[in-house]
Amino acid sequence: MFLHYNSSANEANELAERLNAIRAGSAMCLQADLASNGGAARLAGDLRQHTDHLELLVNNASRFYPTPVEAVSQDTWDDLFDSNLRGPFFLCQSLLPELREASGSIVNIIDIHAERPMRSHALYCMTKAGLAMMTRSLARELGSEIRVNGVSPGAILWPEDEPTDRVKDHILGRTALKRMGDPQDIADAVIYLGLDAPYVTGQILAVDGGRSLNV
Repeated sequence: MFLHYNSSANEANELAERLNAIRAGSAMCLQADLASNGGAARLAGDLRQHTDHLELLVNNASRFYPTPVEAVSQDTWDDLFDSNLRGPFFLCQSLLPELREASGSIVNIIDIHAERPMRSHALYCMTKAGLAMMTRSLARELGSEIRVNGVSPGAILWPEDEPTDRVKDHILGRTALKRMGDPQDIADAVIYLGLDAPYVTGQILAVDGGRSLNV
């Protein structure tokens, strides 16, 4: 397993250590800024130094912060679109040979806000909507060679700038299950779509406790 990180080296290495304690030599960290020109190709090249086999690519890297319309600049536009959309696309492109050889699959981590706009987060929502369309488009284009699916999390983890308790209660009150999810719920969905669903492609699974049932 290869764990990609950009700047969170300590966290990535700690996770790799925990995984390697369970099964020695099972995890390795690779650094790359996928938002930079050539970042995806460099990451693919680094991976090839260690293996020529790849069964599953999970595009999870993403940036998230508010962008009120009047405050959007070219820099914030480029930052969010490059990290959340351009990076995943070109990483898929760079790793096509290995994924084709293994008849592998791609799972993109999207967001329920790809379909349900969030106030003051227009750019973020737009990038995730683009990632959803990329998922379906690549599934159709790559056909029988590579399966491509997506997972759209709902209330799994609160952002670093946590909302107030009142806002949290409002969000959870609009889920059918009336509670938060757990990161394991996302991991289970990724494993299912990535490894255990050979006749599923072009699908986006909402793991949101029924939040998307509310209009």
